[in-house]
Amino acid sequence: MIPPKKMARLSRALPFWLSLLLVPALLLAAAFGGWALLLPPLTSWGLFSIMDAVAGLETENADPETPIEDLSFYRVITLVWLPVQTLVLLMLLGTVPEAAHLAIWEKIAVFCGFGVASGTVGITYAHELMHQKNRIERWLADLLMASVLYSHFRSEHLLVHHRYVGTPRDPVTARYNEGFHRFYPRVLRECLQSAWAAETALLARRNLPAWHSTNPFWRYGLLQLGWILLAGYVGGWAGIGLFLVQAGVAIWQLELVNYVEHYGLTRKHLGEGRYEHVQPHHSWNASQKASNWLLINLQRHSDHHYKPDRRFPLLQTYDAAEAPQLPHGYPVMTALAMIPPLWRQVMNPLVRDWRQAHYPEIEDWGPYKRAELPLPR
Repeated sequence: MIPPKKMARLSRALPFWLSLLLVPALLLAAAFGGWALLLPPLTSWGLFSIMDAVAGLETENADPETPIEDLSFYRVITLVWLPVQTLVLLMLLGTVPEAAHLAIWEKIAVFCGFGVASGTVGITYAHELMHQKNRIERWLADLLMASVLYSHFRSEHLLVHHRYVGTPRDPVTARYNEGFHRFYPRVLRECLQSAWAAETALLARRNLPAWHSTNPFWRYGLLQLGWILLAGYVGGWAGIGLFLVQAGVAIWQLELVNYVEHYGLTRKHLGEGRYEHVQPHHSWNASQKASNWLLINLQRHSDHHYKPDRRFPLLQTYDAAEAPQLPHGYPVMTALAMIPPLWRQVMNPLVRDWRQAHYPEIEDWGPYKRAELPLPR
């Protein structure tokens, strides 16, 4: 019999396991095609948006000093997702390319649905794992990011984004009035460049060349090549093509979330390339309960940037006085981001209110908007 305290911890952790609903949704989509192809996006974006409307906000915070041994039920879901995702991928690669009951467009749609899972859940879990010091967790993060061919995200996220968020040096901070469809190609190009520059700068400090064996880009490339070869071995050339489809959908979802998380928010420039320290009000916060179950509290993003080493069950939420609040959870906000006029109609007034509340002394936001300030050192 499970002790009462352990049972209480289990019951609190179980909602975060709802991401596993995507597994039967994917299998049903592959088995039936047609209407069933809608199940993966409806399960992730649709179901959790409806649940947000019903469940409301979660404003309670866990004790941030909770010992790690009390978080085991939360951690396990992030540890088991890679084998689950890999098993489903292999099943789909082994059956979908030759499936007679699926048209070509349906086969592509199945792997678009898989990209919904590998992007919504896989990358989110990889993000949690790459922030940990445990070697196994960081390797799981590398494998998950390689499975969507976006391994350099770890270097960019840890070495660039967290250091320079809210400044012109950070490619991921969406500028005020920058629509997602302009942001997306820019961020694809600049994130790869900034990740490479950050890693080679670390090597240069040790008097090592950029192509030294310790450059993680070697590992990134080999892991990504391994996934492509696996896709080809199981599914042939069609399998490789479908694998690339899921990777593209997953990356698109990641950058949609990146766009939402910091849109229009800027740290104050102190002169000579220096900026104020990162505070909770430099990230958009969202306390929607159900979508935080799906995204393991990623929407408590204000606290994540304030305390990057804090594990997801212990992330704190903030009220409107402490951090800017998104009007909806990420599933709704990312959908809105794909329609720039509607996005600006909703978000630009919130950014202007944020500026007035936190930086009333700044009258000219032009340099921040145009990213012409000196780069931080």
